[in-house]
Amino acid sequence: MTTLRSALYAGEVVHHRLRPKRHRLRYKVFYLLLDLDEIDTVADTLRLFSRNRFNLFGFRDRDHGDRTAAPLRSQIESHLRQAGVEAGGPIRLLTMPRVLGYVFNPLSIYFCHRADNSLAAIFYEVSNTFGERHSYLIPLVTPSTGTIHQASHKTLYVSPFMGVDMTYSFAVTPPDESLSVTITARDGEGPMMAANLSATRRTLTDAALARAFVVYPLLTLKVIAGIHWEAFLLWLKGVHLKRKPAAPAQAVTLGHETLPSDAKGAHTTV
Repeated sequence: MTTLRSALYAGEVVHHRLRPKRHRLRYKVFYLLLDLDEIDTVADTLRLFSRNRFNLFGFRDRDHGDRTAAPLRSQIESHLRQAGVEAGGPIRLLTMPRVLGYVFNPLSIYFCHRADNSLAAIFYEVSNTFGERHSYLIPLVTPSTGTIHQASHKTLYVSPFMGVDMTYSFAVTPPDESLSVTITARDGEGPMMAANLSATRRTLTDAALARAFVVYPLLTLKVIAGIHWEAFLLWLKGVHLKRKPAAPAQAVTLGHETLPSDAKGAHTTV
């Protein structure tokens, strides 16, 4: 059997809103880590996963990037070149697959490597419920060892209860036997919201996918339903809506790496 570099990561997401009302939610999730050069091999190897056609689990190229037929790897490499990032190695996408034909990914993450397999940049692809998409590209200046700390101005309106005059700080432990991603949204008063994904690696097989379907039934439908339910709960708590600005003109915002000492205090325990 073909040994896949792609994998399944099972874990949980925790959101913790700090202001103006405290609100916390936790839910179990699974993600696929897909090597962009290997997706066809994954589809050929597994019966329960397909590319660009219906299956129990699926991946459609137009669910990502600029939604065109342009190869996804070429799109990401183009953004890397424009940012002056020399990569040339594997690009691995952490994302939720389509489940019975449906998916909504609030966040997908591309781990972009150099030819020597060292990590060159992280590309955060954010989608909102208004059909808009924007990405944050952050190169790695220093070699990645342990947790990576990065930051960027917020550009895309995501939650109707949070504006865009904010910054994101990221603390990422790249995929290995486990992974962790913490994103803290901050305004002039300090942290407002923190979200954390923590997950462990599992071999990507039909058996693993079948178990995921049983343990996380209709996951992607639950994600979109949960977003609207939690928004309703926030509204009941009296949190005011923020006016939606126009979508950003550019497709990508360039962020920057931060030192762990700079990030101290920027992240909130979730």
